[in-house]
Amino acid sequence: MYRRVLIKLSGEVMCGEGARGFDRENIEFLVKQLSQVIEYGVNVGIVIGAGNIFRGEELVDLPHSLADQIGMLGTVINALYLKGALQKVGIKSVVVSQISSLPSIRPIHYDDINLYFDAGYVVIFAGGTSNPFFTTDTAAALRAVEMGAELLIKATKVDGVYDSDPRKNKNARKFERLSYQDAIKLGLKVMDTEAFSICGRYKLPIVVLNFFEEGALLKAVKGEPVGSYISPE
Repeated sequence: MYRRVLIKLSGEVMCGEGARGFDRENIEFLVKQLSQVIEYGVNVGIVIGAGNIFRGEELVDLPHSLADQIGMLGTVINALYLKGALQKVGIKSVVVSQISSLPSIRPIHYDDINLYFDAGYVVIFAGGTSNPFFTTDTAAALRAVEMGAELLIKATKVDGVYDSDPRKNKNARKFERLSYQDAIKLGLKVMDTEAFSICGRYKLPIVVLNFFEEGALLKAVKGEPVGSYISPE
């Protein structure tokens, strides 16, 4: 069992695969999956993307720095929405960010993060790394290290890491376990090289799993086999 985890969610968990905006059924499923982990007694940090609001390829007419900032603001929207959804079912959460000073958002201070966990709060990190040119994968790795996570869970729409896209290649091979070095060497687009670098430097393992599989998050937290396990060595 892991005592403290960072869960990286795609924006699609708010709306369903290929959709946009916010879908009630999907958000109820999201809250249910997170509730299972929280009730198990684990400290949970969350980084969420903004694909349900903006997708990077749609902003190609803008300078990269501006497009990234728009995406960062999208993660703030999703973080506040998630906070409201958790609050509705009685789960305490706090949104922290360095890019926004809205009334419901607090700045990131390391000492405060530990206090939030001690008080039973879920900590939602919004605004990416606070700088353009970095993805939410890199933000997840950075925040995981900052909060002292023992595991980074990347919750996607695929049930692990494959040598090719399983939706396009029925013969794609799934990796049950692999190292960061293997993932980089094989060119597997699981996470950015920057994210792997951070996780590798701090010996932080990653589990990649299908978020839409009932109970997958809880299995990962319990240390049960699920998805693909990426080790720092």
